[in-house]
Amino acid sequence: MVTTHLIPADVAELYEVHEWRNATGILSTAHPAEWDEIIAALREFRFLRSEVLKGGGRKSVIASRFDGFLTERGWEERKFATSIRVDREERDSPTHKVDCFKGRVGLEIEWNNKDPFFDRDLNNFRLLFDLRVIDVGVILTRSSHLQTIFKSLGKKVADKYGASTTHMDKLLPRLEGGGGGGCPILAFGITRNLYVEDEAPIEMAIDEGADDDAE
Repeated sequence: MVTTHLIPADVAELYEVHEWRNATGILSTAHPAEWDEIIAALREFRFLRSEVLKGGGRKSVIASRFDGFLTERGWEERKFATSIRVDREERDSPTHKVDCFKGRVGLEIEWNNKDPFFDRDLNNFRLLFDLRVIDVGVILTRSSHLQTIFKSLGKKVADKYGASTTHMDKLLPRLEGGGGGGCPILAFGITRNLYVEDEAPIEMAIDEGADDDAE
């Protein structure tokens, strides 16, 4: 049974939505406070033409705005110290950082990373779910059709947001193939309905690749 009908209609019009193992139902009923904050962040979010053209450091302005909204509400970047014990021998089994964590909900933002980051995110969610640290994972990424916008802004921009970077067409085969194991996962794709055409010269586009505008 699919539970994405629980997503408010106005949010569903702005995002491409996919779920694994009834994630929407679990998130909205078991963690209503976190659910409300995620919905508020999704409603607030927009991305600007000038931001697409502008370079970023480790994290783009676009990604930073979304997780900044959640940080103001008590979400935090989190890395968990885990280990495996066999008989008397214990070995560290570290997890990767989760971009935003609160109340047994993990959220990752993949605006423009290399697509193997999806493997990392899904594996991280699987492990944390198996260890009973999280009940559900959320991934925010680009809808693949945004490439038409990037192409309209010139070759530099189109190349920066290339086919090998994080977008929904790269996530879905991994998600539906069980990359997250038993962890319920909800994926939101940022669509053209969130794009704002502000004034910015095309010359703002930079030469750096996707790694310079990661997340």
